Amino acid sequence: MSGKIAGGREGSLEAPTRHALDWKSEDFWNEESLYKELERAYDICHGCRRCVSLCNSFPVLFDHVDESPTGELDSVPRSAYWDVVDHCYLCDMCYLSKCPYVPPHPWNLDFPHLMLRAKAVHFRKGQTKFRDKLLTSTDLVGSLAGIPVVSEVVNAANRSKLGRKLLDKSLGVHADAPLPEYYSKSFHKREARRAKPVIETVATEETRGKVVLFATCYGNRNLPQMNEDLVAVFNHNGIEVTTFAQEKCCGMPKLELGDLESVAKLKDANIPELARLVDQGWDVVVPVTSCALMFKQELPLIFPEDEQVSKVQARTFDPFEYLMLRHKAGRLRTDFQNPLGKVAYHVPCHLRVQRIGLKTRDALKIVPDTTIEVIERCSGHNGTYAVKREYHDVSVKIGRPVVQRVESAKADHYSSDCPMAGDQIAHGLVSKGKGPEHPLSLIRHAYGI
Repeated sequence: MSGKIAGGREGSLEAPTRHALDWKSEDFWNEESLYKELERAYDICHGCRRCVSLCNSFPVLFDHVDESPTGELDSVPRSAYWDVVDHCYLCDMCYLSKCPYVPPHPWNLDFPHLMLRAKAVHFRKGQTKFRDKLLTSTDLVGSLAGIPVVSEVVNAANRSKLGRKLLDKSLGVHADAPLPEYYSKSFHKREARRAKPVIETVATEETRGKVVLFATCYGNRNLPQMNEDLVAVFNHNGIEVTTFAQEKCCGMPKLELGDLESVAKLKDANIPELARLVDQGWDVVVPVTSCALMFKQELPLIFPEDEQVSKVQARTFDPFEYLMLRHKAGRLRTDFQNPLGKVAYHVPCHLRVQRIGLKTRDALKIVPDTTIEVIERCSGHNGTYAVKREYHDVSVKIGRPVVQRVESAKADHYSSDCPMAGDQIAHGLVSKGKGPEHPLSLIRHAYGI
């Protein structure tokens, strides 16, 4: 295969297209068929090596090949194939930004979906660790850790050296990895008590002016301030915001685990209600980039014939994507009271692959006396990857260029649309001063509301 590439076989210059995930077919679960496709894909990647700088999956693959007896894939043992799978966190950057052999190219290479297939086969065979199942059970962990008193104990344990050593030894959660705090007063509890302003909404050509906020597990239990800031900013701009308290995890953590049956159950819990709200004239706004990607891309690819999934996909927006559409229609207020100075702004991978452009940057640039230094590299956090004992050091290495850019920027603020990426950056900074601030918090501060 590498000879074909060296001989001048050109990659496709057309925009990438994505085929649906054929996870209902028998062949998808056939292990021998999986190995054949892994061999085909790995051989293409070995001959190209364009994605070597993206994540650790590709260096691991190339090291296995280079250190094999023949220097080719044919002498790499199949057991080593899983090392590559384990380092993939489904960021999709190889598919959408690097690989020249994605569809419509005849080689039809979809590396992330192949890794997902391998993870799914691995999960179905019962080879997934208890730790990984627990870490991806965000509704369960959040509800337990969010119990009053329990949340205080959990947070105290996560901040103590002894607690972290015990967590490392018992679960394999790295003792130095940043862990989020848990709040007993979740966003949904706070929102239920909040006095809702009466807002006369105005629809535009592309937005309806009223949104249902999908709070996300993280925004509900770990960073409720992010959602409160969103509500304040949207209300300030004449956008009505509602929620539905029965929401469940979007399914992204279980997707990264390969637990497709759980993804289906979570879809069945969330999508009908979201579709009902869409039918009633609401748009859907999702503040965590991975969760937004789940509704915009992953669920439609897993359930391509589900009309409700397609309906929700069509009306789902990133918060700053929505605000900039309102600005385009002349409906965004620009009565900013506070300049932001210089902002070092990190763009998460799962925002980049939404293909909406740098809407957060564009919104922040509207604030007077504000400059934005954009950093488009992986932070290294990547879901649960950075907290696992065996991958944490690698995650720090992946994110080091981002940390260095933030350090050298000497900015007044540093920020990421992904709150976990923000914590990962803060973890790597030499100067442990001011922490990360979510862009929604920055824009709220700029408004002075």
